[in-house]
Amino acid sequence: MRPPRALLPLLLLVPTLAAAQGRRVTLRSGPMVGASDLREVKLWAQTTAPARVQVAYWDTAAPGVRHRTAEVLTRRDSANVAHLVADSVEPGRVYGYEVYVNGVRVARPYPLRFRTPPNWAYRTDPPAFTMLLGSCFYVREPGTDRPNSSYGDTTRIVRAMGQMGAEVMLWLGDNAYLRETDWNSWTGILRRWTHTRSLPELQPLLGATANYAIWDDHDFGPNDADRGFWNKAQTRAGFELFFANPGQGIPELGGAITSQFSWGDVDVFLLDDRWYRAPDTRKEGPRPYFGEAQIQWLIDALTTSRATFKLVAVGGQVLNPAALWENYATYPEERQHLLDLIAAERIPGVVFLSGDRHHTELTRMDRPGTYPLYDLTISPLSAGVSAPAAFEHNTGRVEGTLVNALNFGALEFSGPRRARVMTIRVYDSGGKELWTRALTAQDLGWPAAGGDEH
Repeated sequence: MRPPRALLPLLLLVPTLAAAQGRRVTLRSGPMVGASDLREVKLWAQTTAPARVQVAYWDTAAPGVRHRTAEVLTRRDSANVAHLVADSVEPGRVYGYEVYVNGVRVARPYPLRFRTPPNWAYRTDPPAFTMLLGSCFYVREPGTDRPNSSYGDTTRIVRAMGQMGAEVMLWLGDNAYLRETDWNSWTGILRRWTHTRSLPELQPLLGATANYAIWDDHDFGPNDADRGFWNKAQTRAGFELFFANPGQGIPELGGAITSQFSWGDVDVFLLDDRWYRAPDTRKEGPRPYFGEAQIQWLIDALTTSRATFKLVAVGGQVLNPAALWENYATYPEERQHLLDLIAAERIPGVVFLSGDRHHTELTRMDRPGTYPLYDLTISPLSAGVSAPAAFEHNTGRVEGTLVNALNFGALEFSGPRRARVMTIRVYDSGGKELWTRALTAQDLGWPAAGGDEH
């Protein structure tokens, strides 16, 4: 049956209105570069409403040849987030890219690029590259902030980080701060992540650097949350939705976010210090921190790795000997078990990376008959800084490395294969260098001739 003549003008307007609404849909946050490998790069974007999203990309050495990702439809029940994959890439290249929402290109006022790691093994020396580090990223929101809090001074530091031009950014936990309004509902979780990710000054760093992440208590759940947190399946889903890590955990480890990635002669092991963790104050029964399955996976992976530098990323400190706060030292049996396994397997090149503590420091643990272990703690990006009582107990701290202010870190890897160097640099929130230290492959247990043959 034909509609009444009086309704025809209104009906004819429907497609036009829908098209106009579609054109108004744009990016809320991103794009973000995620896990970047030799043959594919993960990309991420969030739209202001459900929409079709696609990325066009090109090798900057041959800009006339363009490729496109598959088109993804964003959905309201997943915060209008799109995960895309650039799968027509070659190793060791730099690509430009642009995002299309409902077929319309969304311009960004800063460069959009991603890189693929070089395929260097058996061919050349490992590549020189830079990895940024940071943790404890708090973005203010009136009505949910802690009363009289100094948290949330974000603008200068994310701008400084975005200007570094680094290949990789490693988020070391507390990458968003779930509040009381957030952690018990999917609505709250999505709202918090959306608010944090949408910070305008953050976007250039997201758009041109490969971002990887682990979590700690504040992006897992409440303060000091552990395995007993009832809603950890949903907070894990939120974490995975808002990052584009290499995978979604190791299958045999169940719900943990554990993963791994490589760049050049560096392997990074992303550990989960929350999923299996017993309460800090638990008196009876086993007191796991990583849990035995995750420890055994890590030792297997470290033993198999042929990387010069094996970086183990953990939300909380591993080597600080003070059994205070949330240090691994408060779980002494499991901590000693892990350290004994690393020693027994004679694994060279191991360095721990951590966050959480709201101050930065380098901790050194000397070990009889073998090389010392180091734990580089980088914190905070924009949360509050520690009171002096929080850091004065670390007897393993390397002199001159304590920073009690907003800061971020960078690891620079350089040198020929037989003489590789990892240079640690720590910067204040404006990008001024505060201290630097260099660790050679030989400092980390490799023979004088250099690391393993690749």
